[in-house]
Amino acid sequence: MAIKITRLFDLPYYQLEKYNLDKALTTKYNGKWVSTSSQEYVDKANTLSRGLLRLGIQPNDKIAVISTTNRTEWNICDIGILQTGAQNVPIYPTISKEDYEYVLNHSEATYCFVSDESILEKLNQIKGNTHLKEVFTFEDISGEKSWNEVLELGKDKTNQDEVEARKEAVTPDDLATLIYTSGTTGRPKGVMLSHSNIVSNVLASEAPVPLDYGTDKALSFLPVCHVFERMILYLYQLCGTEIYFAESIEKLTENAQDIKPSVMTAVPRLYEKIYDKIILKGEGLTGVKKKLFFWAVNLGLRYKPYGENGWWYEKQLGLARKLIFSKWQDALGGNLKVMVSGSAALQPRLTRIFAAAGMPIMEGYGLTETSPVTSVNFVEEGGERGFRVGTVGKVIENVEVKIAENGEILIKGPNVMKGYYKDPKKTAEVIIDGYFHSGDKGEIDKDGFLKITGRTKEMFKTSGGKYVIPPLLEGELKQSLFIEQVMVVGENEKMPAAIIQPNFEYLKDWAKENNITYSTNAELITNKKVLEEIENAVRICNNNFGKWEQIKVFKLTPDEWTLDAGHLTPTMKMKRAVIKNIYKDLYDSIYK
Repeated sequence: MAIKITRLFDLPYYQLEKYNLDKALTTKYNGKWVSTSSQEYVDKANTLSRGLLRLGIQPNDKIAVISTTNRTEWNICDIGILQTGAQNVPIYPTISKEDYEYVLNHSEATYCFVSDESILEKLNQIKGNTHLKEVFTFEDISGEKSWNEVLELGKDKTNQDEVEARKEAVTPDDLATLIYTSGTTGRPKGVMLSHSNIVSNVLASEAPVPLDYGTDKALSFLPVCHVFERMILYLYQLCGTEIYFAESIEKLTENAQDIKPSVMTAVPRLYEKIYDKIILKGEGLTGVKKKLFFWAVNLGLRYKPYGENGWWYEKQLGLARKLIFSKWQDALGGNLKVMVSGSAALQPRLTRIFAAAGMPIMEGYGLTETSPVTSVNFVEEGGERGFRVGTVGKVIENVEVKIAENGEILIKGPNVMKGYYKDPKKTAEVIIDGYFHSGDKGEIDKDGFLKITGRTKEMFKTSGGKYVIPPLLEGELKQSLFIEQVMVVGENEKMPAAIIQPNFEYLKDWAKENNITYSTNAELITNKKVLEEIENAVRICNNNFGKWEQIKVFKLTPDEWTLDAGHLTPTMKMKRAVIKNIYKDLYDSIYK
């Protein structure tokens, strides 16, 4: 009898029964790709479950997992933990040790699995202030307990009946995981997601993603502690897709050329970086090659799906794909047929250019609280048209979205969280009459495509009483190759302004091409030619907005905005209050 998927740990068994892959999960160790089959995946998860039972793990215990990169061990731990009726608490590796301490204590985690020494070093500083009984490491570290010790405990199969009984006792509505949101303000909140929450999202996301069952390969590198990548990994397991874990974002291109993936997921910032590097290479060309390159780019920036630009455009596009865009494909392995984007807004130019290049990006929308997918674009040449540039696609099956009077997106469905852990007050503030209040503003067009128009909390009024929606301006400004990050300010002030972090990687190459000499970033951003380029970007942006919304003044920062410096959350969202405080002098110079 076919396995019915109602709980997350049903997925590896379903994959084993239906596809029985030789390479279900593959990680690179010491320069060599090492694969784990579907059978080994299930066997190791059971071994881990038996070991955990011998450690005394009880249903509803919390076990934390922290890894600097995605890897096979994470997935085995995930299934091994869930089978015991305990919950997996994934933690972002990049947060501060104080946040480690908060999450571990708030969740009351009793055990923790960590990937390597860098995590362990931070964890050891606060371990004594937590409920942790033991920490196990994936990598062999002298003087530390290895996760192999838990597997060794589980080698004896005599308690497998107990594992089966625990599995049988887990219901679809039971809590599966606590995911602590990387909020832009305040302490992270523990989002409670049940097996059913995530399983419903996996099953509903299957149809929009064009995978060839049992044969496709996926490259995974977005942190699996984020529900977006985690759900996608479950989806790959459902579809019999081989999963390869990238060594790092820096080695992404190299790994893609090794693996030749059919699909990968990313946040918009990564697609921006890929695009910027491609453009930089194009600018280094000369003569006819350079002209051809930018002819193809300009053609791609006008792309519309389903042949909407007419036969002559499609004819030119075919030529551009053969001469130019095929090389873009080759850089990422040559087999990519789809990429998925989530977590933040994707610039329409990127949607157009990558679709023109034959590597369409399917932009979706969702939140941790919605497991996460609420809507997604899907590329379908025949039948229903599910792809529209500038939108986050159509709402997935069994999920309902409505727009409140103030424009807020309200979501209802089996994917909506059980609530915030130990915080019924905050839960009641966001789930009202069964609808999750997202905090995002949006609109649904006549064909059912959802468009995000801003954040209810990010919109502000100037002192003149006019409303400004920063994300709209910021998205437009970031279309410039010279701008990497930008924060629009001006709440209760006489006018909007912008604090901008230039794209230093691009800017430095551009400066070299233009014979601009400088010794520091601070000197570079005061150069007259640089300021003229940023002014031009601001002017182009302002043309799309009303007078009251237009950026009147901008200031450039000499440093890059990073997660480590506190500018950004682990999902690369801006911490607006923190950035404003860091650049208080720039803010004051604008308004005072």
